[in-house]
Amino acid sequence: MLFQSPSIHLLNFTKCRVGVWIQFTASISSLKVAWRKDPKLDQAIENDKQWRCCARVIKEVLNEPGQVIPLRYLEKRRERLRLLISIKSFLSRNPGLLDTYFDRIKPKSEPVKFLRASNGLRRFLEEERRIIHENEPLIVAKLCKLLMISKDKVISADKLVHVKREFGLPNDFLVNLVPKYPEYFRLSGSPGEGQSFLELVSWNPEFAKSVIERRAEEEARATGIRIRPSFNVKLPPGFYLTKEMREWIRDWMELDYISPYVDVSHLDQASPEMEKRTVGVFHELLSLSLFKRVPVPILGKFTEEYRFSNAFSSVFTRHSGIFYLSLKGGIKTAMLREAYKDDELIDRDPLVEIKDRFLELLAAGHRERAEQLKSQKEAVQEGLEMMARAEKLRSQKEAVQKGMEMIARAEPLRSQKEAIQRDMEMIAMRMDELDGPDFGEKF
Repeated sequence: MLFQSPSIHLLNFTKCRVGVWIQFTASISSLKVAWRKDPKLDQAIENDKQWRCCARVIKEVLNEPGQVIPLRYLEKRRERLRLLISIKSFLSRNPGLLDTYFDRIKPKSEPVKFLRASNGLRRFLEEERRIIHENEPLIVAKLCKLLMISKDKVISADKLVHVKREFGLPNDFLVNLVPKYPEYFRLSGSPGEGQSFLELVSWNPEFAKSVIERRAEEEARATGIRIRPSFNVKLPPGFYLTKEMREWIRDWMELDYISPYVDVSHLDQASPEMEKRTVGVFHELLSLSLFKRVPVPILGKFTEEYRFSNAFSSVFTRHSGIFYLSLKGGIKTAMLREAYKDDELIDRDPLVEIKDRFLELLAAGHRERAEQLKSQKEAVQEGLEMMARAEKLRSQKEAVQKGMEMIARAEPLRSQKEAIQRDMEMIAMRMDELDGPDFGEKF
């Protein structure tokens, strides 16, 4: 029929929508995307392995009373620090981080080696404090955003302490930062006892814009055309998608972007809209992180606060054009693809400058060690050359000595030869006398 009543048409449209919705939601759980290794993004994690190991050791020393520790005590903690070499080898390979000195553990005990921060490390710590102070507004915005995304605008303080490294929060943010901003934060309970919570006091609309929304606004201002907020999808080279998966992604991309800061309590957990919102939350969380990557177990701590499903990690493989799930080091790590070019982080957080300064400190120590090794090599080479020259002189001396001995042995022979020569001459003279004219006249 060409013409239908509005009610019938609406009923058919509703049935159509319900049918698509049922098919869509069913496909979310049934679709399986094969995980594919991305060596370049794995290398990005590997590149940070050395400095993170150094940072763990330094943190262990700085957390000690007086920021000093006996070397042998630190040696016993190697396994916990995931340090594969001895502390002495670590100090040799990374000079300029820690100084050694002798002191007593107890008043009457024998002096033993202690470790403390070097002057270079103390200067770095001053730089770190300066960078954190300069970026305090950014840190406050991050903390507000983490609370604004949560379901009840409140998060366990202990959980936030656990993820402070991933998001660049200062070690003392609960003690020194939070009390400075009572208009944003309220801390209840005692941190460290498991019953402490950080609550959002007021909602700042300026913070309630995701990276995706800000990017769309910037593009709109630059082009003069209204841009629809959307994800950047970049599949890795050689990644294959089935026809079913391509169709699913196409339909999913057509759904409206749902900001992680809007209330979604009315959405069904299994709805495609909730899937869209979940991807948006992960995108925003990774964007707020320092290195645009967060270990999956850490994200899992916020399942309740951010309304994640129990199988939330499958989102990262299902949306492989947006995320990458690295298995490097035996730990699942969610990474934001658009933040990297090959193995280099291009979407740099201002707080990454702290890492840059730490790498400079390490590089200075490595240059110092290289100079020491070069000096040692030159000293060894010089020693070998001196030994070679000494050996040559010794050989020459031996040759001279042999020559002198030969001369000494030849001297008696020369004397004998001269004596024989004189005797021969005398005999010759005697013979001449016998052969003379007087000899014949006598006979």
